[in-house]
Amino acid sequence: MAGAAITATGLTKWFGEGDARTLAVAGVSFEANFGEMLFLVGPSGSGKTTLLSMISGVLRPNEGRVVVAGLDVWSLDDNQRADFRLHKVGFVFQDYHLFPRLTTTENVAIPLILRRHAWSEAMAQARGELDVVGLASRAEIAPGKLSGGEQQRVAIARALITRPEILIFDEPTASLDGDTGKRIMSFVVEHVLNEHRCILIVSHDERIFSFADRVMRMEDGHVVATERGAHA
Repeated sequence: MAGAAITATGLTKWFGEGDARTLAVAGVSFEANFGEMLFLVGPSGSGKTTLLSMISGVLRPNEGRVVVAGLDVWSLDDNQRADFRLHKVGFVFQDYHLFPRLTTTENVAIPLILRRHAWSEAMAQARGELDVVGLASRAEIAPGKLSGGEQQRVAIARALITRPEILIFDEPTASLDGDTGKRIMSFVVEHVLNEHRCILIVSHDERIFSFADRVMRMEDGHVVATERGAHA
Protein backbone atom coordinates (compact mmCIF):
# COMPACT_ATOMS: atom_id res chain seq x y z
CA MET A 1 0.00 0.00 0.00
CA ALA A 2 1.08 3.58 -0.63
CA GLY A 3 0.41 5.12 2.80
CA ALA A 4 -2.55 6.31 4.82
CA ALA A 5 -5.35 8.03 2.89
CA ILE A 6 -7.72 8.17 5.87
CA THR A 7 -6.86 8.13 9.56
CA ALA A 8 -9.86 8.15 11.90
CA THR A 9 -9.27 8.39 15.65
CA GLY A 10 -12.02 7.91 18.21
CA LEU A 11 -14.83 9.09 15.93
CA THR A 12 -18.02 9.33 17.95
CA LYS A 13 -21.44 10.67 17.03
CA TRP A 14 -24.66 10.76 18.97
CA PHE A 15 -28.05 12.29 18.27
CA GLY A 16 -30.35 13.84 20.85
CA GLU A 17 -29.63 14.62 24.49
CA GLY A 18 -30.24 13.12 27.89
CA ASP A 19 -32.49 10.07 28.00
CA ALA A 20 -33.26 10.55 24.29
CA ARG A 21 -29.60 10.37 23.25
CA THR A 22 -28.79 7.69 20.68
CA LEU A 23 -25.21 6.66 20.06
CA ALA A 24 -24.68 6.13 16.32
CA VAL A 25 -20.88 5.70 16.16
CA ALA A 26 -18.86 4.84 19.23
CA GLY A 27 -15.15 5.66 19.27
CA VAL A 28 -14.26 4.21 15.87
CA SER A 29 -10.58 4.28 14.88
CA PHE A 30 -9.09 2.89 11.66
CA GLU A 31 -6.78 3.62 8.76
CA ALA A 32 -7.43 3.17 5.06
CA ASN A 33 -4.56 3.30 2.60
CA PHE A 34 -3.99 4.65 -0.86
CA GLY A 35 -4.19 1.78 -3.31
CA GLU A 36 -6.73 0.00 -1.11
CA MET A 37 -10.39 -0.92 -1.53
CA LEU A 38 -12.01 -1.10 1.90
CA PHE A 39 -15.53 -2.48 2.29
CA LEU A 40 -17.65 -1.22 5.18
CA VAL A 41 -20.39 -3.71 5.97
CA GLY A 42 -23.00 -4.29 8.65
CA PRO A 43 -26.76 -4.29 9.24
CA SER A 44 -28.92 -1.22 8.74
CA GLY A 45 -28.47 1.12 11.69
CA SER A 46 -24.96 -0.10 12.49
CA GLY A 47 -23.42 3.36 11.91
CA LYS A 48 -21.92 2.94 8.43
CA THR A 49 -23.56 5.98 6.84
CA THR A 50 -22.89 8.17 9.87
CA LEU A 51 -19.22 7.14 9.83
CA LEU A 52 -18.88 7.94 6.12
CA SER A 53 -20.62 11.29 6.65
CA MET A 54 -18.04 12.24 9.27
CA ILE A 55 -15.15 11.11 7.08
CA SER A 56 -16.41 13.05 4.06
CA GLY A 57 -16.95 16.31 5.95
CA VAL A 58 -20.74 16.24 5.92
CA LEU A 59 -21.55 15.46 9.57
CA ARG A 60 -19.47 16.86 12.43
CA PRO A 61 -18.43 14.27 15.05
CA ASN A 62 -19.09 14.92 18.71
CA GLU A 63 -15.68 13.49 19.50
CA GLY A 64 -12.65 12.30 17.58
CA ARG A 65 -10.57 13.35 14.60
CA VAL A 66 -10.32 12.36 10.96
CA VAL A 67 -7.46 13.18 8.58
CA VAL A 68 -8.21 12.60 4.89
CA ALA A 69 -5.57 13.03 2.19
CA GLY A 70 -3.47 15.00 4.67
CA LEU A 71 -6.28 17.34 5.76
CA ASP A 72 -7.70 17.47 9.28
CA VAL A 73 -11.28 17.59 8.05
CA TRP A 74 -13.02 19.08 11.05
CA SER A 75 -10.41 21.79 11.64
CA LEU A 76 -11.43 23.31 8.28
CA ASP A 77 -13.98 26.11 8.07
CA ASP A 78 -17.22 25.62 6.13
CA ASN A 79 -15.84 26.95 2.84
CA GLN A 80 -12.66 24.91 3.11
CA ARG A 81 -14.68 21.79 3.89
CA ALA A 82 -16.93 22.37 0.88
CA ASP A 83 -13.80 22.73 -1.26
CA PHE A 84 -12.45 19.51 0.27
CA ARG A 85 -15.61 17.61 -0.70
CA LEU A 86 -15.54 19.04 -4.22
CA HIS A 87 -11.86 18.30 -4.88
CA LYS A 88 -10.78 15.42 -2.67
CA VAL A 89 -13.83 13.14 -2.44
CA GLY A 90 -15.90 11.53 -5.18
CA PHE A 91 -19.28 9.91 -4.47
CA VAL A 92 -21.00 7.14 -6.41
CA PHE A 93 -24.55 6.66 -5.17
CA GLN A 94 -26.71 3.55 -5.14
CA ASP A 95 -29.38 5.07 -7.38
CA TYR A 96 -26.85 6.98 -9.51
CA HIS A 97 -28.38 10.48 -8.95
CA LEU A 98 -28.26 11.30 -12.65
CA PHE A 99 -30.32 14.20 -13.98
CA PRO A 100 -32.86 12.80 -16.46
CA ARG A 101 -33.13 15.99 -18.57
CA LEU A 102 -29.36 16.18 -19.15
CA THR A 103 -27.31 14.10 -21.53
CA THR A 104 -24.79 11.64 -20.14
CA THR A 105 -22.00 14.10 -21.02
CA GLU A 106 -23.73 16.94 -19.21
CA ASN A 107 -24.25 14.73 -16.15
CA VAL A 108 -20.55 13.88 -16.02
CA ALA A 109 -19.55 17.54 -16.47
CA ILE A 110 -21.55 18.81 -13.46
CA PRO A 111 -18.65 18.77 -10.93
CA LEU A 112 -16.51 20.87 -13.27
CA ILE A 113 -19.36 23.31 -13.86
CA LEU A 114 -19.62 23.67 -10.07
CA ARG A 115 -15.91 24.47 -10.07
CA ARG A 116 -16.61 27.21 -12.64
CA HIS A 117 -14.78 25.60 -15.54
CA ALA A 118 -15.71 26.89 -18.98
CA TRP A 119 -18.62 24.96 -20.47
CA SER A 120 -16.65 23.79 -23.51
CA GLU A 121 -13.75 22.61 -21.35
CA ALA A 122 -16.06 20.77 -18.94
CA MET A 123 -17.88 19.03 -21.77
CA ALA A 124 -14.61 18.00 -23.45
CA GLN A 125 -13.31 16.49 -20.21
CA ALA A 126 -16.64 14.77 -19.62
CA ARG A 127 -16.49 13.13 -23.03
CA GLY A 128 -12.99 11.96 -22.18
CA GLU A 129 -14.21 10.37 -18.95
CA LEU A 130 -17.05 8.65 -20.79
CA ASP A 131 -14.48 7.21 -23.18
CA VAL A 132 -12.52 5.87 -20.19
CA VAL A 133 -15.61 4.03 -18.90
CA GLY A 134 -16.44 2.70 -22.37
CA LEU A 135 -19.45 4.92 -23.06
CA ALA A 136 -18.19 7.32 -25.72
CA SER A 137 -20.92 6.13 -28.07
CA ARG A 138 -23.60 6.97 -25.48
CA ALA A 139 -22.42 10.52 -24.80
CA GLU A 140 -25.38 12.45 -26.13
CA ILE A 141 -28.36 10.43 -24.94
CA ALA A 142 -30.47 10.74 -21.81
CA PRO A 143 -29.65 8.51 -18.80
CA GLY A 144 -33.07 6.87 -19.03
CA LYS A 145 -32.00 5.18 -22.25
CA LEU A 146 -29.03 3.49 -20.54
CA SER A 147 -28.97 0.14 -18.79
CA GLY A 148 -28.39 -0.01 -15.04
CA GLY A 149 -24.75 -0.96 -15.54
CA GLU A 150 -24.25 1.90 -18.00
CA GLN A 151 -25.83 4.39 -15.60
CA GLN A 152 -23.48 3.19 -12.88
CA ARG A 153 -20.51 3.78 -15.20
CA VAL A 154 -21.77 7.30 -15.92
CA ALA A 155 -21.91 7.90 -12.15
CA ILE A 156 -18.34 6.59 -11.83
CA ALA A 157 -17.17 8.89 -14.66
CA ARG A 158 -18.77 11.86 -12.90
CA ALA A 159 -17.04 10.94 -9.63
CA LEU A 160 -13.68 10.63 -11.40
CA ILE A 161 -13.73 13.87 -13.36
CA THR A 162 -12.27 15.96 -10.51
CA ARG A 163 -9.49 13.38 -9.95
CA PRO A 164 -10.45 12.74 -6.30
CA GLU A 165 -8.10 10.87 -4.01
CA ILE A 166 -10.95 9.31 -2.04
CA LEU A 167 -13.90 7.57 -3.70
CA ILE A 168 -16.96 6.53 -1.72
CA PHE A 169 -19.39 4.03 -3.25
CA ASP A 170 -22.77 3.61 -1.56
CA GLU A 171 -24.20 0.16 -2.39
CA PRO A 172 -22.76 0.27 -5.94
CA THR A 173 -24.32 -3.01 -7.07
CA ALA A 174 -27.63 -3.02 -5.16
CA SER A 175 -29.63 -2.09 -8.27
CA LEU A 176 -27.74 -4.45 -10.58
CA ASP A 177 -28.01 -8.14 -11.34
CA GLY A 178 -25.15 -10.34 -10.15
CA ASP A 179 -23.20 -10.54 -13.40
CA THR A 180 -23.47 -6.79 -14.08
CA GLY A 181 -22.43 -6.01 -10.51
CA LYS A 182 -19.33 -8.14 -10.83
CA ARG A 183 -18.45 -6.50 -14.15
CA ILE A 184 -18.75 -3.08 -12.54
CA MET A 185 -16.48 -4.12 -9.67
CA SER A 186 -13.95 -5.64 -12.08
CA PHE A 187 -13.96 -2.35 -13.96
CA VAL A 188 -13.36 -0.41 -10.73
CA VAL A 189 -10.40 -2.63 -9.78
CA GLU A 190 -8.84 -2.45 -13.23
CA HIS A 191 -9.48 1.17 -14.19
CA VAL A 192 -10.31 3.22 -11.07
CA LEU A 193 -8.28 1.90 -8.14
CA ASN A 194 -4.62 2.95 -8.16
CA GLU A 195 -1.78 3.85 -5.81
CA HIS A 196 -3.00 7.47 -5.58
CA ARG A 197 -6.60 6.64 -4.70
CA CYS A 198 -8.47 4.98 -1.84
CA ILE A 199 -11.94 3.50 -2.32
CA LEU A 200 -14.49 3.00 0.46
CA ILE A 201 -17.48 0.85 -0.40
CA VAL A 202 -20.61 0.41 1.71
CA SER A 203 -22.34 -2.78 0.63
CA HIS A 204 -24.61 -5.58 1.76
CA ASP A 205 -23.90 -7.49 -1.45
CA GLU A 206 -21.77 -10.46 -0.43
CA ARG A 207 -21.37 -11.40 -4.10
CA ILE A 208 -18.78 -8.62 -4.46
CA PHE A 209 -16.90 -8.98 -1.17
CA SER A 210 -14.20 -10.93 -3.02
CA PHE A 211 -13.08 -7.64 -4.62
CA ALA A 212 -12.14 -6.13 -1.24
CA ASP A 213 -8.63 -5.69 0.12
CA ARG A 214 -10.18 -5.49 3.59
CA VAL A 215 -13.67 -5.82 5.01
CA MET A 216 -14.55 -3.77 8.12
CA ARG A 217 -17.68 -4.96 9.91
CA MET A 218 -19.80 -2.67 12.07
CA GLU A 219 -22.52 -3.37 14.61
CA ASP A 220 -24.26 -0.90 16.94
CA GLY A 221 -21.78 1.86 16.16
CA HIS A 222 -18.67 -0.26 16.79
CA VAL A 223 -16.16 -1.90 14.49
CA VAL A 224 -16.48 -5.54 15.53
CA ALA A 225 -14.10 -7.14 13.02
CA THR A 226 -11.65 -6.29 10.25
CA GLU A 227 -10.81 -9.05 7.81
CA ARG A 228 -8.45 -9.37 4.88
CA GLY A 229 -10.34 -9.61 1.62
CA ALA A 230 -9.69 -12.04 -1.17
CA HIS A 231 -8.23 -9.26 -3.31
CA ALA A 232 -5.54 -8.38 -0.74
